[in-house]
Order: sequence, then structure tokens, then C-alpha cells
Amino acid sequence: MQIKLVWSWKKLKNLETLVLESLNDLWLTDIIKLEKTDDSWYKIELWITQNPALCVEEESIDFKDMIFEWIIPEKDEIKSMFVSIIWWSTGDSCSTESCMTCVGC
Repeated sequence: MQIKLVWSWKKLKNLETLVLESLNDLWLTDIIKLEKTDDSWYKIELWITQNPALCVEEESIDFKDMIFEWIIPEKDEIKSMFVSIIWWSTGDSCSTESCMTCVGC
């Protein structure tokens, strides 16, 4: 999975910091790549009209979507978004059922 931050102004650094901290808190830094772009064609493709924007891509299923634009959510909101996208669960497929470190076992 890949997260793309679309930007063209100074508030990107704040969003980047929040996203990196959220990924780190959830132990997702090894499985989710973070990239920054200001590609005009990418903005057109995902209907991004305001910056900054956070987009999620999953190449294995050819999925791209803009999750939010123009705002910078609180860190807890970003973490909740990642959890809902990744589907973090302690018992559905984890062999230990209580390890609390599994992400899509």
C-alpha cells in the first residue's frame, strides 16, 4: 500500500509529520510507503482541487482514492483512518489472538 501526499504549499510538512507519526504508532512504517507529489495529472485523475490532500493507493487491486483534501485532520483521526483501511484485528486471523501487533496476519 502507498500513501501519497499531494501538495503545493507549506502546510505539507505538518501533514507529513502527522502521517509518519500515525504510521509509526500503528507499526505500519514497514508495509506502507509514503510519497509526496505535486503532479498535475495525478490531481486531475483523483479530482483533487485543493491542497494538501491524502491519497491511498493499492497496486495489487488497482485502487486509488483521495481520502481528504484541504484540511489537516488530527492525529487520532489519521490513525483511525489507517486502522479502518488496514483492518486491524486481534482475533480474526491471528494465531495468538492477543498479540496486538498483527496487521493483516
